[in-house]
Amino acid sequence: MKRFIVTGGYGFIGSNLIRLLLKKKFSVLNIDSLSYSAQKYNLKDIKSKNYSFKKIDINNKKEIIKILNKYKPDGIFNLAADTHVDRSIDDSFNFIKNNILGVYNLLEALKNYKRRIKLVHISTDEVYGDIPGSKKSNENFPYHPSSPYSASKASSDHLISAYIRTYKINAVISNCSNNYGPRQFPEKLIPKMIYNILNNKPLPIYAKGKNTREWIYVDDHCEALIKLFFKGKSGEKYNIGSGINCSNTLLVKKILKIFAAKKIKIGKKVKIIFVKDRPGHDFRYSLNSNKIKRKLKWRPKITFDQGISKTINWYIENQRYFSKISKSLFSKRLGK
Repeated sequence: MKRFIVTGGYGFIGSNLIRLLLKKKFSVLNIDSLSYSAQKYNLKDIKSKNYSFKKIDINNKKEIIKILNKYKPDGIFNLAADTHVDRSIDDSFNFIKNNILGVYNLLEALKNYKRRIKLVHISTDEVYGDIPGSKKSNENFPYHPSSPYSASKASSDHLISAYIRTYKINAVISNCSNNYGPRQFPEKLIPKMIYNILNNKPLPIYAKGKNTREWIYVDDHCEALIKLFFKGKSGEKYNIGSGINCSNTLLVKKILKIFAAKKIKIGKKVKIIFVKDRPGHDFRYSLNSNKIKRKLKWRPKITFDQGISKTINWYIENQRYFSKISKSLFSKRLGK
């Protein structure tokens, strides 16, 4: 049985990845520092004997080495990161600490480790910056990060590439488009809109709402990450995207339409409002994901309509999830 460590396993993508790994009969150790966005609710129903958890910060190199020696993993999926752009604009310290120094300490722990462990590092399409016109960024596209968040992720990508070349670390890097699905912290656009609809609040969208993002359902992303462990070539980067682009306004209108189709009462205060844009806001992200499709035979399976409907259903059925989170962590705007 393959043994995996998932860092940041109580987060959005991490918790969904852990569920998929356990479903595939693998053993999983969840390492999480339990920062503000880590939610134990995300894995509250997991009873598997193949699952365990340790509260550890990946900046603690000594503890990471102890865990490697004790658990002897075959692979590590690194999802421990601060990810909210607005929060990085408001205060970038934790993004530098966790997204750069955390990766450095993880790499240092792996550098001299006696067993060859494969690291799958999860990055973002935001490292490529604003993609003009109808272009798509492939794996050779230059990095042009626009926010402290994307700059910190770009830095970690470069650090990993350097350790691969210099120290022969066994690692692959994934750059994925915007994820959505169950268990996403409500500071992000889709769960925030769902929360506001359920609680009769306005739906704020930056600028004129024309900024576009490429959206992928989280389970499709997680399937791709597992492919990267088994078939991804060390030292390579792989874009992971759905090819589905949508403006923020159209996305929110689609969510409203699904709520109406479900005959869920929508309050009078639930209206789209346009607010002042965020500083340095990229207008468009779009990935060329042909490499992973061609070389690893991966393709997304969930359509946008299916994914959004499944996501809304989960939040409706799990409204206690919101009650477990302090409203101060997601109700006020950051990064003005």
